[in-house]
Amino acid sequence: MNRRLTLLVLPLLLLVVAGCTAGKADDDPAPRPAAAERPSPFRDCSKLGTAPTSTATTAPTTTGTTAAAGGQALPELTLSCFTGGAPVALRDVAGPAVINVWASWCGPCRKELPAFQRLSERTAGQLQVVGVNTRDSRGGAQSIGEDFGVRFPILVDQGDALQRELKRNAFPLTLFVDAQGQIRHIDATGALDDAQLAKLVRQHLGLAVPA
Repeated sequence: MNRRLTLLVLPLLLLVVAGCTAGKADDDPAPRPAAAERPSPFRDCSKLGTAPTSTATTAPTTTGTTAAAGGQALPELTLSCFTGGAPVALRDVAGPAVINVWASWCGPCRKELPAFQRLSERTAGQLQVVGVNTRDSRGGAQSIGEDFGVRFPILVDQGDALQRELKRNAFPLTLFVDAQGQIRHIDATGALDDAQLAKLVRQHLGLAVPA
């Protein structure tokens, strides 16, 4: 009886072992190439040291309540560019410029970023618009650029060194820098719209923003 049972079971075991071996070979997935990194929506930072082709013809005013009304130099900081390449010394950013400090998790930042993009388009050749992304993830910043159509250059300051140097902890934070590299105004009033930006640029940098 035992011999007959062994003769019946042995062929079944051989089939099972053969099936498992074949299945393992077939099921092994081929190595997949690493997913390509999404291209950055932002422009590179290579031209930040080149002054706009047209400069202000009217001397900037310094009226308004601001700690920087008398002008102060940008901090001596070197920040990486979101798109890679050589790091950028903040003092090498050629003015006039508007520098916006933002993060993807900041609601007012998300609200005002499209207005800064429009400002960069309307003042091309007259004014540089630069973003400083801080306390943020690369993926979060990338998504904001893609979703909101933000294209101007972005510097990365994960250690919020710029805000610490300026002794400001507000979000968002916007710096208005003249052609001599002096901060003429620091705005921390909240989300800025097109009209407010045009007014601040005219008041502190002497530039009229085209409609």
